[in-house]
Amino acid sequence: MSRPVYLVDGARTPFLKARGKPGPFTPVDLAVQCGRPLLARQPFGADAIDLVILGCVNVLQDEMNPARVAALRLGLGAGMVAFTTQINCGSGMQSIDTARRYVSDGSHEIILAGGAEALSHAPLVLRQSAVEWFGQMAQAKGPVAQARAMTGLRPEFFKPIVGLERGLTDPITDLNMGQTAEVLAHRFRIDRKAADTYAMQSHHRLARAQDEGWLEDEVMPAFDAQGNAYDRDDGVRPDSDLEGLSKPGPAFEKPYGKVTAGNSSQITDGASWVIVASEDAVEKHRLSPIARLVDAEWAALDPSIMGLGPLLASTPLARRHDLAIDDIDLWELNEAFAAQVLSCVEAWADDSFCREVLGLDAAFGRIDRDRLNVDGGAISLGHPVGTSGNRIVLHLANALRRQGKRRGIATECIGGGLGGAMLLEVA
Repeated sequence: MSRPVYLVDGARTPFLKARGKPGPFTPVDLAVQCGRPLLARQPFGADAIDLVILGCVNVLQDEMNPARVAALRLGLGAGMVAFTTQINCGSGMQSIDTARRYVSDGSHEIILAGGAEALSHAPLVLRQSAVEWFGQMAQAKGPVAQARAMTGLRPEFFKPIVGLERGLTDPITDLNMGQTAEVLAHRFRIDRKAADTYAMQSHHRLARAQDEGWLEDEVMPAFDAQGNAYDRDDGVRPDSDLEGLSKPGPAFEKPYGKVTAGNSSQITDGASWVIVASEDAVEKHRLSPIARLVDAEWAALDPSIMGLGPLLASTPLARRHDLAIDDIDLWELNEAFAAQVLSCVEAWADDSFCREVLGLDAAFGRIDRDRLNVDGGAISLGHPVGTSGNRIVLHLANALRRQGKRRGIATECIGGGLGGAMLLEVA
């Protein structure tokens, strides 16, 4: 029989906006920066941890299997098993769900589950024609063959492509993630003002959470090799307004698109960890759980409308537990794009969509905006791809406890046409 599983603690780094060059931290650096203080405040030692799981998408060549590298740098010992998960935007949530399943089945007691991403370190890659030319040069034997191969040199060979740009384009549909948001904006009639208004509110909500000190237990300061301290999510714009947000042009579908740099998630570096524990471990170490990890669901859909992934994952999850939309006190729906979030809200309130796609008798309902991303989201603090799913689960648990609420769902769309959702209850 399955056992209750608890989220007993968690921490993350500040999310640091990429600014055109590699940031001060690699994915493992970030994981270590928030992992050390998190582990230091626990009443148990390293020997109580059974496993380390870390979500990471853009793995650096010097940090292969970053979960294992992070575990060793955190002092968890040579005998610590650690593996890395990769399911695009869902990687950090997948680490929690995998941990939940291991603890639930009785095989593990305490697992460190996280996500880490440094998008500013995304590699530059050569175009295929350049790779082929370098291969010909390497195989050319003697000066004559080398001179013949040199004639194939082209100026564009020295113009590398940012790997992230290719990684954010779906190889099946050939649409980048922003274009899939435009598809949804057209389908659900999300206009530019609505998207910009949502983005403005995200910035205002995060700024309020920072000013009120609501993130102090969650965000651990990070220190670089030069001693510089980073203690806040630095992409937030507290003075964001509609006038400023109306200025950027469409980023993907000119001239009439609704998705802009201002109403999209930011390219960011950051890491997050949670500690997942069994009821026996909670009692043995006298832990104080933040929330119970009740259940999770994963779903798949056409990659061109990947932004609707939260609906296909969250709806069956809620139905499995006989929950209506108003039974969910708080929602964390990862803000990939404002148009994408608003499309999900509209789709859940659409009778025909819910009947035809979700198999419901009528609309699931409309999420109260006061229950949705109450402290902002990826538009204001960023979307380090392998981390975000972990962060939204951790923050949902903290927000439920702070507000005295009982139940919440953390959910996200996932590049490639997937969705993930996790149901939490306050312990």
